[in-house]
Amino acid sequence: MSTLVDINHVSMHFNTKGQTFHALDNVNIQIAEGEFVSLIGHSGCGKSTVLNLVAGLLQPTQGGALFKGREIAGPGPERAVVFQNHSLLPWLTVFDNVYLAVERVFGRLEGKAKLMARTHEVIELVGLAHAHTKYPNELSGGMKQRVGIARALAMQPQVLLLDEPFGALDALTRTHLQDELMRITRDSGNTVIMVTHDVDEAVLLSDRIVMMTNGPAATVGEIMHVDLPRPRQRLELIEDPRYVHLRSEVLRFLHQRHAKAA
Repeated sequence: MSTLVDINHVSMHFNTKGQTFHALDNVNIQIAEGEFVSLIGHSGCGKSTVLNLVAGLLQPTQGGALFKGREIAGPGPERAVVFQNHSLLPWLTVFDNVYLAVERVFGRLEGKAKLMARTHEVIELVGLAHAHTKYPNELSGGMKQRVGIARALAMQPQVLLLDEPFGALDALTRTHLQDELMRITRDSGNTVIMVTHDVDEAVLLSDRIVMMTNGPAATVGEIMHVDLPRPRQRLELIEDPRYVHLRSEVLRFLHQRHAKAA
């Protein structure tokens, strides 16, 4: 598979209150087309900064972030982001928040009926068909996050960028959307980059797990290949020795080799 995203010798400095904060140092990650990569590490290790560089929301201080061999100079619909917060427009309904993104990407290519059908499809996928006429202030935090996920999926991006997308969801909804995400990426071939603190989530979903060292000046500590066959069934994996080993290795990295100082 060819490289789709290339984070090449990236360092990132932020100037705050007259001081320079060194967030990332010489980060190198190459992500192949169709690959699912998770970024994991302690808070403050620069995971979201890496994601924002790929999204085009930040520009590196040194090095470069490339998409299909071209420098990422700004956001684009081929790289859809689901943030930690829902980022919904409060004056629009669930349907209209998703439809706005669909129309922006496909409005010149498809008629209104097709755009509406595409919108209804992804809203149903995330389990919000019953709430499609509600406004954000009528939704729970988890429901708002599901709208954000639906909006990103509706754009059919080449790269789906997920910043702790399931963190606000209840356990049952979270597992349902994890399973749906596996199905979607299998059927569509999407490339996915996900920031997570959840070790089990990273092992279940990923082809590779990028483990970041602690900040400041965070970098890639290790990259683990998750050699579990697909399709994956969570109940079968619980007692799979390979799953247990991979999970243990990630935990060992986080809590022994790169544990936060007390």
